[in-house]
Amino acid sequence: MAVGKNKRLTKGKKGAKKKIVDPFTKKEWYDVKAPIMFTNRNIGKTVVSKTQGKKLASDGLKGRVFEVSLADLQDDEVAFRKFRLVAEEITGKHVLTNFHGMTMTTDKLRSLVKKWQTLIEASADVKTTDGYYLRLFCIGFTKKQPNQIKKTCYAKSSQIRNIRRKMVEIMTKEVNTVDLKEVVNKLKPDSIGRDIERRCNSIFPLHDVFIRKVKVLKKPKFELGRLLEMHGEGASRSTGGGGGGSSGTKVDRDYEPPVQEKV
Repeated sequence: MAVGKNKRLTKGKKGAKKKIVDPFTKKEWYDVKAPIMFTNRNIGKTVVSKTQGKKLASDGLKGRVFEVSLADLQDDEVAFRKFRLVAEEITGKHVLTNFHGMTMTTDKLRSLVKKWQTLIEASADVKTTDGYYLRLFCIGFTKKQPNQIKKTCYAKSSQIRNIRRKMVEIMTKEVNTVDLKEVVNKLKPDSIGRDIERRCNSIFPLHDVFIRKVKVLKKPKFELGRLLEMHGEGASRSTGGGGGGSSGTKVDRDYEPPVQEKV
């Protein structure tokens, strides 16, 4: 037999199985932290591939969006409101998140829609004082007058227009005078929805008025100091033992080495 003809003699079996490696040996876990506006800061863990060469683990984590129920964040019974938090910075094994939006669960929205009433919706694009552009969606339903015998409680088209205008006016007023932190504090108990329900009562009685959705359309330029302040870490880090400045004390030296005349 000619040399070099049978090339498979030096190799192993053709159908040999590859060595099975557990993929989780190349991954690591990080704790996800919610901003200081919420009671429960630790919302869970997330997994990412370890840093290999130029592919950093932090790059794989930044931009991840976590959807958490308000009941898990606040230890209350309002489970139909969900907050979206986006990962913006990684410090050690902690992923620092920021507000990214809010929605209501589908089953809650479906349970609100009933016959013999008018559904009214409105939306408004508002800018907060710290540069976030938000789009708020409001939903409300007409209700019967006290001691009403009539089966239906439909609103006229002119009343619907007035209510929608009032909804946009209140949402704009409540958001564009505060920063993002205060907006989140207003969204947790939905004080904006209650205010709309009270103010629109003169036009037509409403019930089940909610801010059903909030989108973040545009964010200001990322600042680490602002994010750390939102997580309650800005003040402690700035007052820590940083470098430089006039905070040092002069050290007196008793001994000075002699200067050599010849080298």
